[in-house]
Amino acid sequence: MYKKIILAAFCLPLITACNPDGSMTKAETGALIGGIAGAALGKGTSNHKSKRAVIGGIAGAALGATIGAYMDNQERELRQVTEGTGIDVQRVGDEITLNMPDSITFDTASWRIKSAAYDALDNLARTLSKFEDTDIVISGHTDDTGTEDFNQKLSEKRAYHVKKYLASQGVASYRIHAIGYGEDRPIADNRSRYGRAQNRRVEIRLHPHSRRQT
Repeated sequence: MYKKIILAAFCLPLITACNPDGSMTKAETGALIGGIAGAALGKGTSNHKSKRAVIGGIAGAALGATIGAYMDNQERELRQVTEGTGIDVQRVGDEITLNMPDSITFDTASWRIKSAAYDALDNLARTLSKFEDTDIVISGHTDDTGTEDFNQKLSEKRAYHVKKYLASQGVASYRIHAIGYGEDRPIADNRSRYGRAQNRRVEIRLHPHSRRQT
């Protein structure tokens, strides 16, 4: 009986919210993962294992679906407000990453935000303020040109000034964590001009409150 209840709890949100082509949305995937995790936790923490598995499964599925849908909505709005700005939006699980190349945000070797970048940051700030249940990690990155010490300080100042500007536009500062990685986390080969350009960036990572990472 309990197995049937768990199956029904998992299937209902998936049946009612699947994509037209039958694939699962991120919210549905979150519900499924949350349900499995909740069921496993419930089963392992009580003598009444079957009952706890039902309760844990339902609670986990509901929580996973809620978080997934929340991040789905946030991703959708971020893609809309960053369209045509050069800011790249990526989504992995419940984490959203905004990649801001320095070519659109900073002058070479400078931490001062370009005036042309303010409109995009203003739009970001409005969306981030609306979705207040996510933490924000801003990280600065450089290529390996110049000294390691200079690159480290430059990356820290860039991350800090993006944080400062977003906070000045209404994003709660307690939600924002700024960190500089210097040249330590390249995403492309520094031996080419293209690769160095890819590595000079500021990333803004968004995730639910309980999942802050650096």
